[in-house]
Amino acid sequence: MIHGTWEPAPAARWEDAFPTGNGRHGGLVYGDPDDDRVIVTHHTLVRPNNTPADTAPPRLAAALPALQDALLAGDSTAAERFTDGRPLRWVRPFHPAFQTRVRRPTPDPGQAVHRSVDYTTGVVSGRCGKRRGEVFASRADDVLVQYVSEPGSVVEIDLDHRLPGVPADLGTGRGIATAGRETVLTLRARYPDNPHGYTGLTLVLADAGRTAVTASGVRIEGARHLLLLTRVRRDEDGGTTVVEREAEALRALAGSPASLAAGYAALLARHTALHGLAYGRVALDLGGDATERALPGSALLGRPDSAALLERLFAAGRYHLLSSSGLLPPRLTGLWTGDWNTAWSGAFTTDANLNLQTSSAVAADLPEVTEAHRALVAGQLADWRDNAREVFGARGIVAPAHTDGASGHSYHFSREYPLHLWTAGADWLLVPLLAHEEANGRHDPRVSAILTELARFYEDFLTRTGPDGRIVIVPSYSPENRPRGGSWGAVDATMDIAAARHALRSAADRAPAPDADRLRVLADRLPPYRVNDEGALAEWARPGLGDRYDHRHLSHLYPVWPLDEINPYDTPDLARAAHRALELRGSENDSAHGHLHHGLVAARLGDADRTGDALARVLAGDYFHDSLMSAHYPGRDVYNADASHTLPALLIEALVQSTPARLVLLPAPPAACPRGRLTGVRTRFGARVDLAWSPGEYRAVLRPDRDATVELRSPAGATRLVLRAGEERVVSS
Repeated sequence: MIHGTWEPAPAARWEDAFPTGNGRHGGLVYGDPDDDRVIVTHHTLVRPNNTPADTAPPRLAAALPALQDALLAGDSTAAERFTDGRPLRWVRPFHPAFQTRVRRPTPDPGQAVHRSVDYTTGVVSGRCGKRRGEVFASRADDVLVQYVSEPGSVVEIDLDHRLPGVPADLGTGRGIATAGRETVLTLRARYPDNPHGYTGLTLVLADAGRTAVTASGVRIEGARHLLLLTRVRRDEDGGTTVVEREAEALRALAGSPASLAAGYAALLARHTALHGLAYGRVALDLGGDATERALPGSALLGRPDSAALLERLFAAGRYHLLSSSGLLPPRLTGLWTGDWNTAWSGAFTTDANLNLQTSSAVAADLPEVTEAHRALVAGQLADWRDNAREVFGARGIVAPAHTDGASGHSYHFSREYPLHLWTAGADWLLVPLLAHEEANGRHDPRVSAILTELARFYEDFLTRTGPDGRIVIVPSYSPENRPRGGSWGAVDATMDIAAARHALRSAADRAPAPDADRLRVLADRLPPYRVNDEGALAEWARPGLGDRYDHRHLSHLYPVWPLDEINPYDTPDLARAAHRALELRGSENDSAHGHLHHGLVAARLGDADRTGDALARVLAGDYFHDSLMSAHYPGRDVYNADASHTLPALLIEALVQSTPARLVLLPAPPAACPRGRLTGVRTRFGARVDLAWSPGEYRAVLRPDRDATVELRSPAGATRLVLRAGEERVVSS
């Protein structure tokens, strides 16, 4: 099995439940035939935890010139006082809604259980004797669908909000309305000390038998099939119109209770037409052993050197990434959590995590992910303008390092993490949107408008200069590190330099001549990168600021990955310095994102051994739950989507890289991938690539959708490649 996984027992922990999702609704499916639980989530469910005053950006612009003067005069700790005095405020935490439960009052022990998830359809299935359950989150109809065949002679169904960490004072109210074999179950929740909350609704249809109301739900006797349709909505007014409107919508989707199978089939067909098409665009086959491919995921995880494991994790990563992207891109936990106390608020962290998770979107041909990413950016621009104005006294935009998906204000900061000083975030968030444009061969006016605003910020902010006339970026911050000889807020962080230069040049490329010239001049005045005494690309270009190497972030290698500004072909000296910086970098707390970030940079630098080592650390470090969703730390500590979503990106980067003018085949193939076939990779010059390789050989088929002339780099050397739209081109060793 490549395109799915299975287990021979129900999930004992929510982390091991199989996820399904449509980018709005999510479900965690336990697969227990006696108590079939599905935890329901939704991207909009974030718990209020601050007042509006607490979540406004700090008004510090008037004090900015004094801070800049102090830092330039050598006061290395000046930025620690650049605050409005508030304590650290976490963004609003993501939380689950409730779980649907289909219980058999009399358990039927002793029968074998088989639960599985099919990545090609997004359907999570469970079998036990004659009983079969299927669950999916419809991408077409935005509803969580559960279909149960032969549920048992008697089942009880209810909505249960009692999940780990649920506030004791969460206000809840239930509604149960039955008519024949149709039941509408309602759960209304109100946050503590807050007028807002959410409403969950499940339409239950039975094709036969009797239905009776219980204290918390319904009891159904004699049904052959059950169909449950569930939605959850964050509501602000507390009215009943949500319930009435959603109930009618669900009835329309379900069809007739007399033909549940037909209604379910129609729902599934509409969903798979979208999900299956997206999931199937790219695939990886490493020739895994057939016996290992047949193993359950939990057993396969015990074989970290297995090609079958790598195949399945690649497939799982694509499935999880697609399933968690729609209304918004994936959170730290994707679209799922079974606990109200989600680590780091289950937020979007934009100084590495979100960026890594979505890094395969273009090459892995998932425009659904890119569009979700664009929606996050577009929905927060007004708040980003507030950040630029209030903190820096500038026009334009500054993105926050943490966001709950709704507010884009910079208010999560402290002395040790002065995230409100970080100015590179908007550029990094635009990188996948720009790559998507390159792949399509045309500019998106929405992205151009955002770039124009970002350039305005830099024009207003980059006003300080050194004795040589070069721009000095002050204050400057390298997430989430600090220099030797300085403090967290410093001067001329390499990432800030690279982001400013990239943003200004990208904006100049689509601006009219006078504006373009002005932006390019400003970009050219930015300081050069610095190589330190150890031959490494320094994390701060400012002389006197030393490197702290043992850190999980690799912010200073931003010009290598994802920017391609530093690479072995055009800038070999800087590439060697970047490689030295990578060699010296420690792994600090062994966070999964740190290892995979390391591997992505190594792949761009053509270091197959280091790429393979980063991959091996994650495969052997017990980072994956039985669900094949990942953890942040070794030992399956902290449910977190970084490794799951980023692993496909690392493998693609190791095998196929592209820029608008270059194709690199097999730049850094890990030892774990001596042979295989990768199909459907989307390039930034408008062609899709199928690559097959084995020791000493490769064959690539290019299918361009527009004319292009690119430099081909491969194990056979370098050559010029002329492509014509619609004409298949084969290159091989």
